[in-house]
Amino acid sequence: MNLPPPSERPGARLMRGLPLRPADLRGLSRLGVQAVLGVTHIVEAMHHTVLSRPHPLGQRPAGRTGGITGFVYGAVRGTTRVVGAGLDGLLRVLPGGLAATGPRREAFVAALNGVVGDHLADSGNPLAIPMRLRIGGRPWRDALATTAATPSRRVLVLVHGLAMHDGQWHRRGHDHGQVLAQALGVTPVYLHYNSGRHVSQNGQDFRAALDDLVTNWPVPVDELMIVGHSMGGLVARSACHGAGRRPWRRRLSRLVFLGTPHHGAVLERGGRLVDAALGVSPYAAPLARLGQVRSAGITDLRYGNVQAADGQHRHRHDQTHDDRRPTPLPRGVACHVVAATTARAVAPRRGLHDALIGDGLVPLASALGEHADTALRLRFRPDRRMIITGANHFDLLSRADVAAQLQAWLR
Repeated sequence: MNLPPPSERPGARLMRGLPLRPADLRGLSRLGVQAVLGVTHIVEAMHHTVLSRPHPLGQRPAGRTGGITGFVYGAVRGTTRVVGAGLDGLLRVLPGGLAATGPRREAFVAALNGVVGDHLADSGNPLAIPMRLRIGGRPWRDALATTAATPSRRVLVLVHGLAMHDGQWHRRGHDHGQVLAQALGVTPVYLHYNSGRHVSQNGQDFRAALDDLVTNWPVPVDELMIVGHSMGGLVARSACHGAGRRPWRRRLSRLVFLGTPHHGAVLERGGRLVDAALGVSPYAAPLARLGQVRSAGITDLRYGNVQAADGQHRHRHDQTHDDRRPTPLPRGVACHVVAATTARAVAPRRGLHDALIGDGLVPLASALGEHADTALRLRFRPDRRMIITGANHFDLLSRADVAAQLQAWLR
């Protein structure tokens, strides 16, 4: 059988116009099929509730619809699965190598992983991001093999936040890693990971990635430093927890947190309250499933879960109060923190703005590690704390005063 050249096969022109790879389209088709099945379950549950006529504040009826109604819903599910299997087979033969793999695709896939990355990983979806340490968007080994520059004995690892990717450390023409490389002679390496997985899962894989990095770096690593933005700081703390005497842990000298929700984010707690409100009535309860689609990574931000034991001994949506185990800052490491607030000034006694809004995503107290429970409080030295005003969560990636403070701390 003679196949036409890749550029002339069906779908080739379409693929050239999209910032996606053929495997990405397969992943999206699978996700779409699963979404249709999920919505069908929700609609059927609502239909069954209406037919059962429970009390508005009573118990949700068990089971599914029956008779012709049940047959129709079953037929919708069966047809969706057949169509999904056909699409998967069709997309499997699309030509490879024709789609763009630049920033647009990276941003799209990173955002998707942030929202449903745990599901993508658990279902083997090709859109799930595998964890890698990269330089310039390439695996660090490949990047170092093609450069004439000698890697430094001082290595800086930068860890991005939720729904982001390693290329987004470059913001408004600024990249903390590159600035620090020029000022301090360090070699910056960037973690790229699926931010929708549990923080503890990413922390475990990060430990292994750092083991490989330090063991196989072309020159002996004298000093390892980590800068984490937002969720990236939680992943770094998780990696340090239980790291023991691993080679990289012995070389870790400094750890900087930029806008990290050490004690959670208000928006995720609000999401849980919406779920709970919908669950009060059996008629609205099926809709709560839509809100519960959000990833394990997002629900870990409710209180700042770091360990596997933090709320994961139950269903992740059932963590109704802060029952985390204490995870102190790693011993023997100089830990620094930068927090931001959109307010123009910070009053001696912080008001509602700092308590609820902070940098727009993370309250000021959470970013600074402050907590009413002394066992959960993170104790940063006063000279290792910085608060910037008139800045949002993402300004931490590009503000000149933050860059200057990083240089002073990591010198």
